[in-house]
Amino acid sequence: MKVSFIGLGIMGSRMAANLLKNGTDITVFNRSKDAVNRLVGQGAKTAATLTETVQDADIVFTMLSTPEVVKLIMVDSDSPVLDQMKKDAIWVDCSTVNPSFSRSMSEISMEKSIRFIDAPVAGTKPHAENAELVFFVGGDKNTVQSVEPYLDMMGRKIMHIGEVGHGASYKMLVNMMLAQSMIIFSEAVVLGEKMGLDQSFLLDTLPNLVVSAPFTKFKSAMIAKDQYDVQFPLEWMHKDLHLAATTAYENNHPLYMANLAKELYAQAVNNGMGRLDFAAIHRLLDS
Repeated sequence: MKVSFIGLGIMGSRMAANLLKNGTDITVFNRSKDAVNRLVGQGAKTAATLTETVQDADIVFTMLSTPEVVKLIMVDSDSPVLDQMKKDAIWVDCSTVNPSFSRSMSEISMEKSIRFIDAPVAGTKPHAENAELVFFVGGDKNTVQSVEPYLDMMGRKIMHIGEVGHGASYKMLVNMMLAQSMIIFSEAVVLGEKMGLDQSFLLDTLPNLVVSAPFTKFKSAMIAKDQYDVQFPLEWMHKDLHLAATTAYENNHPLYMANLAKELYAQAVNNGMGRLDFAAIHRLLDS
């Protein structure tokens, strides 16, 4: 099958590279040409326009920053990608978006005889690089089975959660927990230091407790050095919490702690930390 991949940021570039490693016939497109050129050097094809990128594709993957960007490229541009795809092709959106957005994109795709799957991922840059992502998939079973061989090339596990929108729903819950766990861990470390405990001791021991989220082991080194080389940008964590708040509103459901977390990440973005790893929330809490 011919595959197109749109969006070659921190995650998308590495996902596309793993498709290439497995011999996939892939055409890539990205606003920044550096990422495109690196993949072309590894054997990818490229095209001058999005139309040329997708017109012969059996599967189109998107890995983009926000729902607004996805909608602009796929639906609202002067030459919408969905209008350029061939009939019965499959669009796999790996972007982190809200569930109602995924369902909306699926409805528009159906009108154009395109099959749609939402397949956001769990993992950060190292997981994408090492093909260790976990895919949370929503969509028709037969369509999902058609793309599973390609998801397997990029990840270690595929979880078919249910119908369209359920993949996005599950990813939203995961990121809500991730964002809040980072705050809880950072707040504990900061208070521990205020009480006279050594930071190195805290960063060595707290992540190993059964009450700690396992990922904090990988963030402790960042905190110790106060260097937050980006694996998951803080600004996108803020975006994901905003999407959770929007979804809670759509479901008439209160979201107490996640909304507080959203405001803390917003403050960090305002303080110039948006392009750092989301673990930089510790710097905000320690200021």
